[in-house]
Amino acid sequence: MKLSIYRKSVLSFLLCTMIVTISARAQTVGLILNDSTSFNGYTLFSPIPYPFTYLIDNDGMLVHSWERTNRVAGMAYFLETGELLRPSRIANQNFNTAGAGGFVELIDWEGNTTWEFTYNSDQYRPHHDIEPLPNGNVLMIAWELKSYAEAIAAGRDTALLVDGELWPDHIIEVQPTGPSSGNIVWEWHVWDHLIQDFDSTKENYGVVGDHPELIDLNWDPGGLNAGIADCMHTNAIDYNEELDQIILTVRKFSEIWVIDHSTTTAQAAGHSGGDYGKGGDLLYRWGNPQTYRHGTASDRKLFAPHDGSWIEEGNPGASNILVFNNGQGRPQGNYSTVDEIVPPIDSTGNYAIGPDTTYGPDEPIWIYQAPNPLDFYSSTWSGAQRLPNGNTLICEAINGKFFEVAPDTEIVWIYINPVTDIGPVYQGTIIPPAENRLSKILRYAPEYPGFEGHTLVPLGPIELYTGVYEHETTSPENIVLLQNTPNPFNDETVIGFQLANACQVTLTVYNITGQAVSTLVDGHMDAGYHTVILDAGNSPNGVYYYQLKTAEGTQVRRCVLLRD
Repeated sequence: MKLSIYRKSVLSFLLCTMIVTISARAQTVGLILNDSTSFNGYTLFSPIPYPFTYLIDNDGMLVHSWERTNRVAGMAYFLETGELLRPSRIANQNFNTAGAGGFVELIDWEGNTTWEFTYNSDQYRPHHDIEPLPNGNVLMIAWELKSYAEAIAAGRDTALLVDGELWPDHIIEVQPTGPSSGNIVWEWHVWDHLIQDFDSTKENYGVVGDHPELIDLNWDPGGLNAGIADCMHTNAIDYNEELDQIILTVRKFSEIWVIDHSTTTAQAAGHSGGDYGKGGDLLYRWGNPQTYRHGTASDRKLFAPHDGSWIEEGNPGASNILVFNNGQGRPQGNYSTVDEIVPPIDSTGNYAIGPDTTYGPDEPIWIYQAPNPLDFYSSTWSGAQRLPNGNTLICEAINGKFFEVAPDTEIVWIYINPVTDIGPVYQGTIIPPAENRLSKILRYAPEYPGFEGHTLVPLGPIELYTGVYEHETTSPENIVLLQNTPNPFNDETVIGFQLANACQVTLTVYNITGQAVSTLVDGHMDAGYHTVILDAGNSPNGVYYYQLKTAEGTQVRRCVLLRD
């Protein structure tokens, strides 16, 4: 593993001292389970505390990584062009809370930034999620600052201005233009679609229950976060090309919202126009009808959700909506579920509202819930993806746990993120909650267009191992120099090493479990340069380590065996 140039803080150092280390043989991180019924592919993830993005195969082996210096603000996306689209975090003291970003960057396979766009000031800041569009543009969620006076002018209840300002959300669509520039070609603002019944002197005063297409400025979930500036906390965005609609997941409202993307920016600021005739008003909302004064607490289905998205065409359940229901504040106790719903949409893309003026459905069509519900809980972040074989890939973000479930909810694949703010940890390390957190994960099939032209060779696990797996020399380089070996290797690959003086030498090949599979050299050798055929015996293709050992020290190199 390469050493990160990302410098840990004093706090990070103190936290890492809390990590308990047990036997290196115990599987606490990395791959835990890989059943044959798991969907074969490559899983992309970006740890929030650490600035790298990783791509692993179903065996938990690293096949590629993108090394950055800025921490990620949400989820990175691997595009069909073979590039990584990544929201990244930069400093901004005016909007300094969870999920804050600042810019988005496009990175090629070799790690070069080919485009970046910064949207960051004392008046606005992007946060959480982004969405790549088919035309090459990018949708971004962002906060915008509204002062105390602006909030009062819009009818905000003064008791709900604890921070003295508001950060309502808006969406921008950015068209890349130059290497570090872009045009905002479309935008939508929550602030243009408000209703309130607190101050009758304001223009947006009305009966909230009569207008489910509008957003109650004074809806507040209460609790510890009552009245804070981040009054909506939209954490995910997804796009449906066939419908030309956008879905937003709004944590503070415990809802998903659908809006029309076919509008112009002017229409998106109003209440008419676009393919669906409603301008920028909500076309659909689901999860918590109390936000528009309908139903009771028992009708609420979502609790601080994340990652609402349409199931992709070609996958079982296509056009249904999948959402990670975090479950914070659930009456039965804090536990998470993954919910799949069938939205009440007709052939023209319009959504029906029930006779009680509440949007359906009454219940999800499918739910993943742990056998003991309280065993599965992530209070924040997290996501889910329906896979082509009908399985569902789930990210339990707060615990850094990835797992895949079959339609009958049997777990068929488990992986624990081994990366904290100080980088990969050793196998056997128990990582405290949130220290290996991330937003969500995505899996890409081997035939995904973005992989075309790239050889995906397993490079070994991300997590570190003791003993033979320590990729650091304990010998001065002027005594023993083990030459780098081409990867992958085969039975005819030649390696070389330099001895500064005559000495006893042992050169051994180990498999990934630490078992010696071949001894290449074991005896006294003269000073000078030597070559040896690298042979793993009859061992199968996979990851191996070869260790060169003398009295002065040891050197280890990782290599991948790939026979024809």
